Amino acid sequence: MKRIYIYTLLYFLSLGPVCAQVDRTKYPEPGPAPQINIGDAETFTLPNGLKVFVVENHKLPRVTYSLVLDRSPLFEGEKAGLTDMVGDMLMGGTKNRTKDQLDEEIDLIGGKMSFGSTTANASSLTKYQDKLLTLFSDVLLNPSFPQLELDKLKKQTISAIASSKDSPDEISEKVSNVVLYGKDHPYGEFATEKTVANVQLSDIKAYYNTYFKPNIGYLAIVGDITKQEAERLTKQYFGSWQKGEVKKQEWAVPMAPQKNEVILVKRPTSVQSVVNITYPLELKYNDADAIPAQVLNNILGGGSAGRLFMNLRERKGYTYGAYSSLSPDKIVGNFSANASVRTEVTDSAVYQFLAELKRIDNKTITEQELTDAKAILGGSFGRSLEQPATIARFAINTELQNLPKDYYKNYLKNLNAVTVEQLNTLAPKYIKPAHAYIVVVGNTDTFEGRIKQFGEVRYYTNTGEPEVKTTIQDANLTAEKVIDKYLNAIGGKDKLEQVKTLKSIQEAEVQGMKITAELLVDQTEPIAVQSMKMGAQVMSKFIIHADKATMINQGQTQDVPAEMFKALKNALEIFPELNYVKNGTKLALDGIVKVNDEASYKVLITTADGTKSINYYSVANGLKLKSESASEGEAEINEYKEYSGIKLPAVSTIKSPNIPVPLKMVAIEQVINPTLTPADFQ
Repeated sequence: MKRIYIYTLLYFLSLGPVCAQVDRTKYPEPGPAPQINIGDAETFTLPNGLKVFVVENHKLPRVTYSLVLDRSPLFEGEKAGLTDMVGDMLMGGTKNRTKDQLDEEIDLIGGKMSFGSTTANASSLTKYQDKLLTLFSDVLLNPSFPQLELDKLKKQTISAIASSKDSPDEISEKVSNVVLYGKDHPYGEFATEKTVANVQLSDIKAYYNTYFKPNIGYLAIVGDITKQEAERLTKQYFGSWQKGEVKKQEWAVPMAPQKNEVILVKRPTSVQSVVNITYPLELKYNDADAIPAQVLNNILGGGSAGRLFMNLRERKGYTYGAYSSLSPDKIVGNFSANASVRTEVTDSAVYQFLAELKRIDNKTITEQELTDAKAILGGSFGRSLEQPATIARFAINTELQNLPKDYYKNYLKNLNAVTVEQLNTLAPKYIKPAHAYIVVVGNTDTFEGRIKQFGEVRYYTNTGEPEVKTTIQDANLTAEKVIDKYLNAIGGKDKLEQVKTLKSIQEAEVQGMKITAELLVDQTEPIAVQSMKMGAQVMSKFIIHADKATMINQGQTQDVPAEMFKALKNALEIFPELNYVKNGTKLALDGIVKVNDEASYKVLITTADGTKSINYYSVANGLKLKSESASEGEAEINEYKEYSGIKLPAVSTIKSPNIPVPLKMVAIEQVINPTLTPADFQ
């Protein structure tokens, strides 16, 4: 036993000199890029031109069919939104099955099926694939396009568009695409309520008959299947699909601006600014720079280790996250660097964005950054190979993007070959801090003056239209005259001055819950009560006096803060415009702008205590169309009704910083000069 211990000790002692030679202060040298053994997809083409890729994977008894149609980007114009509905219309039923029957038969085999305007997917257990293909080919070749389904889809789409108008991220994306590509480009147009309403059943059918052709199709089959079986099944179920000519469309390639331009979209209810620094660039998937550009972007803003994230979040604390993308495309690629930042640091955040873009252009990329980026991208690529469908996607992408046949097999090798010198040379080609659109959606009044330092400012509306402010030609027209026209339009000063009390009850609906807002005003005291109910439960109540306001919430009473009181006390005046002169309110006429396509006078309002707001009055009829302020948000008046000879808002859309979604308030009861007692104001 002792000998064993001695020999063991001698063995470990003999390792000492070897261990001592290892320098543990240095990372091991990276080895060569591993060989990726990606199985080749077997291919064949049907007589009708449908190209098929088969990837065998017999680990699970499942099979997936994925179809891609390779058409040029389509400009939809007055029918924008059409292609978004094509997939659901295809799934709306066939000449042999109603939608309900189709859904039931798919569920019966535990399958999945979906269609888009250029894609289709179907999957099931292998033993059910004949049934799956019966249903898949029925939808593909025999759609019925029911009118009722189109009517439903249009209604849903129009509702979604209305909601997206108030989403700062949606607004940013929409406006960014407009300035990048122009509204006459497929990438720059977007659906509106009007364009969706224009879509007819004949348009859906025309699209299907034009673009659903096998000779522009690529079908990937992945799973428990052989090539021989795939050939038999595709001929059986897709062989009758008739080919046809599909014309290619060329589109102009937009250029980056000659110098930075600032694009502002006013959203007074925002407590954050959505910043997007973007420009078009020429970068295709098969360009030699494509992989190095991936690495470059990863270092700049590809994730939480990127320079943008480390600066704007970790060092400055401006945002929860800042990222960038360098996106290749067949027609035109684009660069984007974006974040949602606190309103008060908007200009500072833009400065830091541009500083990081300039810094990466100045040959500052290090070996460590390159090593880290390669590890992230390589790891992501490796994980993607765990999914058999990835191989099929690789095969189709190779064809669609005209990639080298060994592109994916050599991806890690080519990734590993990227050098610091290469990236430092490449950066100025793709990172352009002096030729960008700086798109900002937020409460622009807060930072407008400071953000002008970054470029010429242009304004856009939340619907993606350039905000056009027309100079008023009539030199005698003043803000005071606009207010007088409004007062006359709703009933006239004499009538309005006779109004001393008001009762107003309005309702809205949020996620199926009814919200009731009640306002009682007695100007003779003066006193007002605002209450909010959800169902039968009173959620909050404010009792407002000339010098203070109290809040009653769940039985607890407390005085409201001074800033809140400044906003609440406006409720004491039923028609505040009557008292602008008496109260020392300053007015300024700021041209003519559009509010929902209606020309309106823009009037800037500053109260005696310095509170600022903006009202918009119709040029045509004088009625107030919208009001907005940083504290209260936006109130858009959609409809007026007459009560006792006076016009009051009957339908309004309220957007407040304190409400997550817009509220459509509908007047249920409005009484001019009701008899009110002290008990009503308890």
